[in-house]
Amino acid sequence: PASLLLHGPPGIGKQRLALWIAQRIVCERPTGADPCDQCQSCRMARRLEHPDVHWYFPLARPKGNADRIGDALEDARGAELAARRATPLRATLPTGMVGIFLAQVQTLLRAAGARPAMGNRKVFIVGDAEFLVPQESSPEAANALLKVLEEPPPGTTIILTTSDPELLLPTIRSRLLPIRLQPLPNDTVQAFLAAHAGAAAADVERASRLGAGSIGRALGYIGEKGDVSPLDELRLRARALLAAAIDSSPAAPLALALAESPAGARGEFSDALESLTIWLRDLAAVAAGAEDVVINSDSIDWLRATAKRVPHAAATVPAAIRTVDRVLQLTQLNINPQLATAWLLGELRHDLQPSR
Repeated sequence: PASLLLHGPPGIGKQRLALWIAQRIVCERPTGADPCDQCQSCRMARRLEHPDVHWYFPLARPKGNADRIGDALEDARGAELAARRATPLRATLPTGMVGIFLAQVQTLLRAAGARPAMGNRKVFIVGDAEFLVPQESSPEAANALLKVLEEPPPGTTIILTTSDPELLLPTIRSRLLPIRLQPLPNDTVQAFLAAHAGAAAADVERASRLGAGSIGRALGYIGEKGDVSPLDELRLRARALLAAAIDSSPAAPLALALAESPAGARGEFSDALESLTIWLRDLAAVAAGAEDVVINSDSIDWLRATAKRVPHAAATVPAAIRTVDRVLQLTQLNINPQLATAWLLGELRHDLQPSR
């Protein structure tokens, strides 16, 4: 098909698969389903240097003259490609304030209209396509991309990846063949980390469990020696949210809300909410007597104590997760995290212990 949508949990390899598909498309001597991995096109595609494989992804908005934002974004994309070429193994971490801007899509459209430089086809990969950002209250970047999806130039393949297809415009989703990618088996993640992450065996086992089938997220749980890893910091932050929601003092949620930064709901705040859903899931598992499926197993004693304080957690957690999902959807509008946290914790208190 001319247009694909690869979707699934963060960090499981959606963009890596898209790059492999691109390599297979431009390969000069494919061996059945696989690229040959030996020809010039394969070597250039692996090095992210093939002129007919174009990879776009979210970037921070450059400062300076608005008339030159396209050039500045291309410079930033080139620098990021060089960094990914040098260090291909990357953890899935909070992204901060980034987006895929109209100027980037316009650059893609110009490249799509040109002839292939080496072979017969061009491939365009738009990673994390949920970051196609609205500008001036209208989804201009997404609408611009829609034009090339409606009428793809001959010899063009377009691959979008996303962790949440519901955040894409319905008109974009309707023009893509969706392929759902599932989390990897834990032993696959553990074997990969053992071979490539350079971490101790105990850290590999722990990170692979917390990664929940995602190599990218598992890498985020492996910190420098003696340091708390980036995703562990978010995990502890999410646990503090759950603890405040069930605290007997009504001041605890407000104190935690005030500790949030008032600026920027995307990035770390939304990632903490994602982690909160896992804590809630684990709480329900413990309450239901299914401790063997707990992800945060290194906090099993805390989860048991919390389950005693929330005696009907197995029944009340689903409503709490739906509440967190509502706030996660609102983070796409860049809401105030302090206000969102105060509201969220009040709702969670009611969801988890409705009799109170």
